[in-house]
Amino acid sequence: MLKVFSGVWPLMLGILLIMLGNGMHFTLIGLRGGIEGFSAAELAIVTSAYFLGFLSGARITPVMIRSVGHVRVFAALGSFMSAGLIAFPILTEPWAWTILRILIGFCMSGIYVAAESWLNNAATNETRGKVLSAYMIAQTLGIIGAQGLLTLGDAATSVLFICASILVSISFAPILLSATPVPAAEVARAMPLRKLFTESPLGTVGIFLLGSVYATQSGMGAVFGSQIGMTASQIALFVAMLFAGALLLQYPIGWLSDRMDRRKLIFGASVVGMAFCALGWLTGGGVYFLMISAFFAGGVTTPLYALFLAYTNDSLASEDMPAASGGLVFTFGLGAILGPLVTGWAMQGFGPFAFWLVLSATFAAIAVYALYRMTQRASIPATETESYLGVLPTSSPVAVEAAAVWSAEYAESEREDHADSTIRT
Repeated sequence: MLKVFSGVWPLMLGILLIMLGNGMHFTLIGLRGGIEGFSAAELAIVTSAYFLGFLSGARITPVMIRSVGHVRVFAALGSFMSAGLIAFPILTEPWAWTILRILIGFCMSGIYVAAESWLNNAATNETRGKVLSAYMIAQTLGIIGAQGLLTLGDAATSVLFICASILVSISFAPILLSATPVPAAEVARAMPLRKLFTESPLGTVGIFLLGSVYATQSGMGAVFGSQIGMTASQIALFVAMLFAGALLLQYPIGWLSDRMDRRKLIFGASVVGMAFCALGWLTGGGVYFLMISAFFAGGVTTPLYALFLAYTNDSLASEDMPAASGGLVFTFGLGAILGPLVTGWAMQGFGPFAFWLVLSATFAAIAVYALYRMTQRASIPATETESYLGVLPTSSPVAVEAAAVWSAEYAESEREDHADSTIRT
């Protein structure tokens, strides 16, 4: 195991530090926005702006890397992101924050493309699954750890924004000073949405709706907490619970994914998300119940993302998987842009607890559509499906494509081993 990670530890450390800084900034937007008196609708636009930038970066960064090189793009995006984080407390206007969030989303997406290209190049076919899993864990731990750092300062000052900027700035040192060779980013052209829907209606519709859920949870969760009067520490814990649930539920859901009809698992996970979002609404602000709701609602969101990727790949030929992965990432991004806008409008018109109602309704839509699709297409036997690998919604098309290829190769290897074992017996 140590040999596997000896060549990629600089990236793991760098990503952990980046996620500490980016995770702080996500929650800080809700905290400081509440202090500045921004409305839920204004903060929803600010939240959506990040995902607009993220989606743009995923498309444009590979072209930039091919033009001027991996290291230059990586360093430039890191500098712009660090500067953007410092600018938030200086420019406390919704329009300025919207522009800054587009910039930071673009930079983060580009950083992911660059870093994941390096990660994919450093891994071998035998180690890629372990390396990708460790990479996803590092990201999640960074986001959770960031919430703890928020308790060390006051969101009304510039200190926490400066700390986030410092973390992002120093995160590039272990990566850029590493002697590991870095390739140019290669991202397949995304599959057209019409073809993607034809190949996998549930995968396409489901991941669009899930994009709405994820962006609402990660971007509007702190806004919700601020509007119902949570303390800064409670808001930090609330956001941390969203991602802690994902970290702990990823493995059991992944284990089930390789052993049953994935549509049933998608349906079940969505019902769990719907139920706990309804609990968050019905309990009317009890902190204990809100934390439980956040744990399970957030806990099923990330595994559902990986489930939709795996389910879509089940119905595709291996050569179509990279293009389909790009299409799914794009579709998820569209949902992530729309979701906070709808939630912000609902919170503005019906109060902060509309946060839970919108999430519950979206989970319900996923569950109903999964149930409908079960009546339209026969299930694929579990022995013929691709292997599940936990992929985070924050991943770029590079990591999603790498996970798809690994899943197909690993599943094929498992089937061959099983066939050989059957012949010998």
